[in-house]
Amino acid sequence: MKKLLIGIRASIKLIALFAVCSMIIIAIIMSIYKPIYSVTFKGEMIGYSENRAALQAKILRYQENGNEDDVAFVQMDEMPEYKLCFLKRGIETNDDEIFSIVTGTGTTYYNYYAVAVGGEEKAYVSTFEEADSIVNQLKEKDSKNAKDLSIVEKYETNKQEYKTVEVAVNELYEKKITQEIQSNMGRVTRAGNGGTTYKPISIAFIKPIQATITSRFGSRWGTTHKGLDFGAPLGTSIKAAAEGTVTFSGWNSGGYGYLVIISHGNGVQTYYGHCSSLLCKVGDYVEAGDVIAKVGNTGDSQGSHLHFEIRVNDIAYNPEYYL
Repeated sequence: MKKLLIGIRASIKLIALFAVCSMIIIAIIMSIYKPIYSVTFKGEMIGYSENRAALQAKILRYQENGNEDDVAFVQMDEMPEYKLCFLKRGIETNDDEIFSIVTGTGTTYYNYYAVAVGGEEKAYVSTFEEADSIVNQLKEKDSKNAKDLSIVEKYETNKQEYKTVEVAVNELYEKKITQEIQSNMGRVTRAGNGGTTYKPISIAFIKPIQATITSRFGSRWGTTHKGLDFGAPLGTSIKAAAEGTVTFSGWNSGGYGYLVIISHGNGVQTYYGHCSSLLCKVGDYVEAGDVIAKVGNTGDSQGSHLHFEIRVNDIAYNPEYYL
């Protein structure tokens, strides 16, 4: 029994000595080396990180939200791999660089909303609330296209140019031809000095420029303003309102400044006045939407704008009824 106790004591002393030696060795190693994660991505070692959990959490947050408000998610085909190792102290970590490398391979999907007319997307906004406001305002204004409006949620890799609610409403609003105007179809109602209000025209016109109307058709300053004025910055593109042939492109001494006139057949013409430069010549055939000139401030003009007219047999009619 005595020999057994002596043996046990000797074993305990040996174990204690081994434990102390192990701790000393570990302390020496820890003073020289430190635990760190090597990071591999797509089979290539891209750096070191001390905090694997924090780095991976940051990457996952980016994958879910990106770094912009309208990002739906970021699609990433691969994630980094981590391996615990012991390296000499002084090895620099590069978490930010690792994050940039990994997230730089992702595909960003944006979430936004389109306001469509008859299924054709016309305006883009970043939130559903903005899209809903556009639709509701157009309905309140009794826009001609109100029944054809819809909202489409988009998930795309390319972000569209967003419009403000005010701009979208102004651009999408279509004025209805009222019963009073319809009763005048087929006859001319004089608006003074050769101007008229409405006459049926079997041509589909588009707006020659997306801009705010600054002066409307009708009586103005004791005379008749025979068209619409669209206020726009100098050099803004002017588009043909319908297909036709250019019959005039040059300087007009009657106050229009640089002027383009397009003939659309059956006596129908459109005028584009006060241009800064002309991009078409007499005889050119143009399609609706072709750029024909640039906005200017030439002739009898008090600011940069486009003066636009619609004429039938040289009689001016209110363009608002046809755009």
